Amino acid sequence: MTSGLLDQAPRAGWARWRRSWWYHATVYAQTWRGSVAGAILFPFLFLLAMGVGVGHLVTAHVGQVDGESYLDFLAPGLLATTAMQLGEGESLWPVLGALKWVRTYHAAVATPLEPEDVLAGKLSWVTTRGVATGVIYTVIIGLFGALHSWWALTLPLIGGLVTLAFAAPLVAWASGVESDGAFVVFYRFGTVPMFLFSATFYPLDAYPGYLRPVVQLAPLYHGVALARAAASGHGATPALLAHGAVLAALALVGITVGRRRMRRRLVD
Repeated sequence: MTSGLLDQAPRAGWARWRRSWWYHATVYAQTWRGSVAGAILFPFLFLLAMGVGVGHLVTAHVGQVDGESYLDFLAPGLLATTAMQLGEGESLWPVLGALKWVRTYHAAVATPLEPEDVLAGKLSWVTTRGVATGVIYTVIIGLFGALHSWWALTLPLIGGLVTLAFAAPLVAWASGVESDGAFVVFYRFGTVPMFLFSATFYPLDAYPGYLRPVVQLAPLYHGVALARAAASGHGATPALLAHGAVLAALALVGITVGRRRMRRRLVD
């Protein structure tokens, strides 16, 4: 099946890794109905419950959060957390399954594709989904009136960057393990704490002083800060460049390690 889908991809002018991307796109074209409702309904309901519902209570008892309404504060951060969850969900069990159980990637390298093409196709597809999800979230955030700058047009790109920053290291990790036992541990002690404690739901200065450096070490914190700055149009340029550099560095390290591990797993 894999070889057939790859062979159906346009050949003229297409690099090999794009055939791998085409495979993922073709598979998703047959399964997208199972995810599209959640991609639209969940952010709407979450913003309605947290941004409007809880936001009303926050406004009544606290007032503004970092100089803006709680809805404006929360909404961009949810885009970043969703991008993180997408990067994780597409990169742990799916990659291990394709390498160990279903062996889809072994079928792929039986074609003219190299392991590096398999990796590039996977990461480019996950990033594509991150950008598409960012578009949906941006539209929904806009419907709630929580966008206040033309820089908000960059939110889908920020979503793609956050997705890649998580997906690349996690794909590299999944490419080098034989068991999924540690994945659950990572989810419980990595993903969930980052979701709750990366300044998504309350500002950095709400944390005790000794915890603030810990929060700032979390990769998600940098994605939340970028998304919030884009939605509001406020933010110091050096700080924003630093946030973007951290995410780009994570992606680069993941790609570098992933290339070696994918080749070792599939060829060596």
